[in-house]
Amino acid sequence: MKVGPLVRNMLISGLLLAGFAILGTAIVAWTEDATRERIELNQRAALLNNLHALIPPEQHDNDLYEDQIRVRAPDHLGSPYPLPVYRARRDGRPLAAILTTVAPDGYSGPIRLLVAVNYDGTLAGVRVLNHRETPGLGDAIEVSRSDWIHEFEGKSLRNPPPEDWRVKRDGGVFDQFTGATITPRAVVGAVRRTLVYFQAHREELFAKAEPDTDTDS
Repeated sequence: MKVGPLVRNMLISGLLLAGFAILGTAIVAWTEDATRERIELNQRAALLNNLHALIPPEQHDNDLYEDQIRVRAPDHLGSPYPLPVYRARRDGRPLAAILTTVAPDGYSGPIRLLVAVNYDGTLAGVRVLNHRETPGLGDAIEVSRSDWIHEFEGKSLRNPPPEDWRVKRDGGVFDQFTGATITPRAVVGAVRRTLVYFQAHREELFAKAEPDTDTDS
């Protein structure tokens, strides 16, 4: 059976399109595979920078990234999913824990935080991992935007007492931002809840535990 020129051209065009599609898919897959390791390494380096900003390397002698567990504590840590806890030790003794926690009530959505708590229950510091707060207002929670986040350093559930863990507008001791109260209010609440969780589960956090342990009460 003879094939006319039109049909032949259509077949050739179809084969070329299919070939380009296969080639394009192969290139995308190869690129993703080739860059995945680099992306993961960059993400790990960025996380370690945040961890070491809270607990400097000279203070501990273990690998913070490797010495981690995951816990599920939605009432205190703000997420229904297991979140990582990075543990700092020196000579095998617990030094501090850096808990990942979420302020679910930010102005523009959840605010993801790292909260570093010394073994004695005092805060070593807090850092913002990601957020969608309003530029020029709510983004003052970022350490690169203002010094506000440093207010938490050295604080505990006794200093100030729990009833004062609020922004000043609500009768507490923490500053709010001009024109933006919801964002700092959300962060202060999340940090306080994290301290409450740490106080209740400190020994469990530093003991060997299976990942995804549900420890909320």
